[in-house]
Amino acid sequence: MTESYRKTAFRNGYEFAQGSAYALPEYPFVEPSEITRGEVSHHPIVIVGGGLTGLTMACSLARYGVPAVLLDEDNTVGVKGASSRGICYTQKSLEIFQRLGIYDRIAAKGVEWSVGRTFAGTDEVCSFDLRKQSAYNLSSQPPFINIQQFYVEGFLVERIQELGHIDLRWCSQVTGFEQNNECATLTVQTPAGEYRMRADHVIDATGGHSPFRKWVGACVTSRRGDDRWCIADVRFGSQRPNAAERHTWIEAPFNENRAVWQHPMGDDVWRIDYQMTPDSDPEHVSREDVVRERLARHFGERAELHMVWVGPYAYRSECIDQMRHGRVFFMGDAAKVVSPFGARGGNTGVSDADNLAWKLAAVMKGRAAMALLDSYHEERHDAAQQNVKVANRTARFLRPASPMEKTFRDAAIGLARQYVFARQLINTGRMAIANPYPRSSACEATGGQSVQNVSFLWADRSRGTVNDLLQWAGGRLLLLLFGDASPQCLERLRALGETAPVRSVHVLGAEDVADAIEHVRDPEGHLQGACHVFGHAWALVRPDSYVAATGESVDTTLVHAIAKAIGAQGESA
Repeated sequence: MTESYRKTAFRNGYEFAQGSAYALPEYPFVEPSEITRGEVSHHPIVIVGGGLTGLTMACSLARYGVPAVLLDEDNTVGVKGASSRGICYTQKSLEIFQRLGIYDRIAAKGVEWSVGRTFAGTDEVCSFDLRKQSAYNLSSQPPFINIQQFYVEGFLVERIQELGHIDLRWCSQVTGFEQNNECATLTVQTPAGEYRMRADHVIDATGGHSPFRKWVGACVTSRRGDDRWCIADVRFGSQRPNAAERHTWIEAPFNENRAVWQHPMGDDVWRIDYQMTPDSDPEHVSREDVVRERLARHFGERAELHMVWVGPYAYRSECIDQMRHGRVFFMGDAAKVVSPFGARGGNTGVSDADNLAWKLAAVMKGRAAMALLDSYHEERHDAAQQNVKVANRTARFLRPASPMEKTFRDAAIGLARQYVFARQLINTGRMAIANPYPRSSACEATGGQSVQNVSFLWADRSRGTVNDLLQWAGGRLLLLLFGDASPQCLERLRALGETAPVRSVHVLGAEDVADAIEHVRDPEGHLQGACHVFGHAWALVRPDSYVAATGESVDTTLVHAIAKAIGAQGESA
C-alpha cells in the first residue's frame, strides 16, 4: 500500500483511512447531572440510539426547537471496524436532509447518480434513468446520492450541535426499561456509573437487535433466508470505473454466475457486493486473498486495488407488529429490517423520523392533539410492510426459492435480451420512492401523497422551493390555494390563520394580479402538480411534505381536514 493512499482528511473533522477499517470520530463522554447530583431527571423525549435514524430524529426535533436527550452506547458514528453500511440515499431522504441543513455537505462529499444498468452474463438486459421519470424529475434534489453512512451521521451530529436543544450523551447504554400511565423510566449504564431517568416519550432507534422489543412484549414477523454476500469497499488506482452509475449483474461470469452489485461512493471508493453460495464459509469468503482473486476476475489482473473494508453479510427481513407500544415509538431497524435491494433500509428510517418529529413537535407546542401520535403507526407501519414485501420479491428473483421461480427468471432474462416489454420483469431492486399513506387517520382520502421539493417564484420573483415554504410555515400546516380566489375566500383564509395552526399562501400564475395575503407564483405549474391538484383548488401540506387533504372550496371541508391533520377530528379547528 502506497503512503499516498493511506489517509486523507476531510472537511467534517474526521478522516477516511485506507486499511482494515474506516477511521471514525470519537465524541467525549460527559458525566450526566443525574450522577453528579444523584437525581432522577424527567424529560419530554428520550431518543435511544445514535445511528442514522436516531440522529435524524434528534436533528429534526432540534430544527423545531423541541428539547430531547439522545443516548448512544458508544462514542462514535457508524460502527467501529465496520463497512460503509448504508450508501444509497433517495431523493426523499435528500429532501429531508435539505430541510435539516446538511444536504450541501452530503452533495459535496457523495456521488450523484440516476442511471442503473443490469447485466446477465455480458449482455445489458435493461437500464433506467430516474431523471427522466416523473417521480423524480422536478425536485431540487437528485434521484440518488451515494455516500458512506458514517459521513451522513457525522454531518447530523455537527448540525445538532449547531442547532442546540439536544443533549447528546455518548457511552450511555440503556440496560433497563419500564413504563406506566405516568411516564417511562430508563436505567442507563455509563463509564461513570448507573443512573435512572424518566421520559414522557421514548424513541427506540437501537437497530435490529432492539432490547425494547422484549421489554414491551412486541411481536415480530421475521424471515431469515440463506442468501449470503461478501461486501468489499474498494479504492482504485488509475484504472477505476468511470461511470457514476449503478451496475448490477444477475448472473456475473466473474462471480460463478451469481449476482453482483457495483456502486460508486464518496472518496473515490466503490462498493462491490458479491453473492455467495448458501453454504459458503463467511470467514473464508471474506479473506483478503480470496477477495482479491474475486476482484481480479471482475476488474482484471492489472487493476490497482486498495481494499478499505471487506466482510460477509446475510440478509433478513423483520417487521414489528406495532410501531408504538405505550410511550415507546419504534423506528428504523428497530421497527423493521429489510434486504437492501432498492435502498429501502436506512432511507425508511429517515422517513420514520421525519414523520414522527413534526407530530411530536406539534403536540409539545400545543398545536395538535395527542391523538395525532397514533397516526405514526398507521402510516409508517404500512410503509414498512410494503418495503419488506418489495425487497423480498427482489431477493427471490436473485435467488429463486423453487424450480418454478428459476424458470420464470430464466425466461424473463431471455425475453429481456430481445424485447423491451419484458425488461420490466427484471427485478434487481425496485428503487425506493416516498411511500404513500392511503389508510392514515390524519389524511383525507385525497391526501397521503408526498410532495416533491419543486421550485416556484416568491412575490419578488426570486426562486424558492417547497422546503422554503415549509420553513416559512414554521412547523404549522401549509395551505396552498391555487387559481382565482374571491375576496370572501381570502377573508376566510385570514380568519383561519388566526384560529388554526396553519399558514396560507395564494399560488398565482405568471401574470395574475397579486392579492392581499401571502402569495407566490407558479408559472410552470410545478408546485401545483407536486401537490397532486389541478385547476382552482387547495392543498393542505404537512411539515413532512405530505399532502393531508385537497379540495376545491374553502369551506367546512377544509376546516374538517385541518382538524383531522392535527389529530383533533370532531373538534373545531
